[in-house]
Amino acid sequence: MSPLAERQTARSLVRIGKRVILKAEVDVTPAGLLGIAGLVGGILLSTTVLVVATIRASQGR
Repeated sequence: MSPLAERQTARSLVRIGKRVILKAEVDVTPAGLLGIAGLVGGILLSTTVLVVATIRASQGR
């Protein structure tokens, strides 16, 4: 099997008090993780550009 096709699984369980239980499970491949990282990086870079543009506009430049 290709190293980029091997699936990785993560599970999480969070309890808040006695009544609230949150469960999550994710199953991705390394190639999928690279795709997710690219999307998150793009979002962070675009947010930075928006913040800088807003600051410059508020300063009247």
